Amino acid sequence: MTTATDMLARDFATLPDLIATHARDLGAKTAVADEDGSISYADLDAAMDRIAAALQRDGIAPGAAIAIVAAPSIDYAIVFLGALRAGGVAAPIAPSATPASIAAIIADCGAPIVFVDAANAAALAGQDIAARIVEFDRTFADWIAPEGATPAAVAIDPADGFNIIYSSGTTGTPKGIIQSHAMRWSHISRNAAAGFGEAVTMIATPLYSNTTLVSFLPTLGWGGTVVLMKKFDAHRYLALAERHRATHTMLVPVQYQRIMALADFDTFALSSFRLKTSTSAPFSAALKADVLKRWPGVLIEYYGMTEGGASTGLNATEHPDKLHTVGVPLPGHEMRLIDDDGNEVTPGEMGEVVGRGPTMMTGYHGRAEATRDAEWHDADGNRYIRHGDVGRFDDDGFLILMDRKKDLIISGGFNIYPTDLESVLAGHEAVGDCAVVGVPSEAWGETPAGFYVVRPGFEHEDAGAIMAWANARLGKTQRLAQLHRIDEMPRSAIGKILKRELRDSLAGMVA
Repeated sequence: MTTATDMLARDFATLPDLIATHARDLGAKTAVADEDGSISYADLDAAMDRIAAALQRDGIAPGAAIAIVAAPSIDYAIVFLGALRAGGVAAPIAPSATPASIAAIIADCGAPIVFVDAANAAALAGQDIAARIVEFDRTFADWIAPEGATPAAVAIDPADGFNIIYSSGTTGTPKGIIQSHAMRWSHISRNAAAGFGEAVTMIATPLYSNTTLVSFLPTLGWGGTVVLMKKFDAHRYLALAERHRATHTMLVPVQYQRIMALADFDTFALSSFRLKTSTSAPFSAALKADVLKRWPGVLIEYYGMTEGGASTGLNATEHPDKLHTVGVPLPGHEMRLIDDDGNEVTPGEMGEVVGRGPTMMTGYHGRAEATRDAEWHDADGNRYIRHGDVGRFDDDGFLILMDRKKDLIISGGFNIYPTDLESVLAGHEAVGDCAVVGVPSEAWGETPAGFYVVRPGFEHEDAGAIMAWANARLGKTQRLAQLHRIDEMPRSAIGKILKRELRDSLAGMVA
């Protein structure tokens, strides 16, 4: 009898087959919980069969995209995984996008069916959507195949599509990033050391994000338990983690920031935590140090892209002297730095990050030219993905990120990295959150403009005084030309600051 351990040692297997094995061997163990209930591995496997059988009944062929627009829930997980069992390609879509953008994404991926919750059903009501719409709260129970239904077996090849993740659109029109079953299998099977089999993993980011899937999928692949939050709230997160005795979590830096800022953080019992991870946005050294000091368990920061390329890892617990870095390339990942002409830079110099590894995307859905633009090839013809970030390696091989290449400010011929300015601004006691972007300048071409959210209790502080304080600590070519106080920093659902929105707010302004 084949066990999950046997399967995980193979070069390739599928997540649906793994879950079927867990259903047989783990039975009543909780697979997924949300704030309304839970489902065991046996019931999850049966529900996946019912989803797959219903898709086949409706004539939806293997390879078709199955779109989902909803907040995280057990039903969401069932549809995502059941679509895979039918040979479909899961296409989770951000509810935070505009209704028109969601409709365009559904059309772009060609999904014949889309699953929505009540809030998104209402939001999409006026859109012209050709796909069949199934509402979790109204029509799902009638649509799903009856209890005991079993689908026809579908052969899944490693190169077949597993999911399409649409980029956030923070740099333009969202692009569908196709990831294969082979890529996801590598991602699941390589996590033997992470202890996901005994994990209770807190999921507090959306299921349409690769940030979430890097914890969600391995936990289920190894037979652990996933706890889903519909919407992140720092207090609620800690209460759920304490109740479920959570062992693992993936949080984006702004979530760590909000959790650690709670006055009663130290009153929660968090000793069950073994592994905390973070990715998707800059994670300040000071915040990492605070997490290390006050929150039990190992802390690891990952740097990478949804598109793949290469990833790095920083075990902050083992390397507390490297908190200003994002770590070293993971095993099997290769990373290089190139200049504007596509040539590799010499050791110690800054360059654009390019990488290759086992988790590379197949390409952008229906966008061959965009796929080519995202690639770089070395002299031997090996394919790398451009990360769009500028960085350098220190003498120990740890990567220090400077900034997004597109966010680089060139002022009077000098390169200014916004992260350098942001780290200084963040040091002012009145600054709770901040960002720096470039604005046009008649004298210098571009010059830095800052934005900040005031820390509670410091509302009396003047923006001009804060700017003067920061400029006194910055180099002459780095100094801010303007500083604006705003009520809230615009962020994507996974915590990335939307600098395009900040630039747009200053459109037409010349420093």
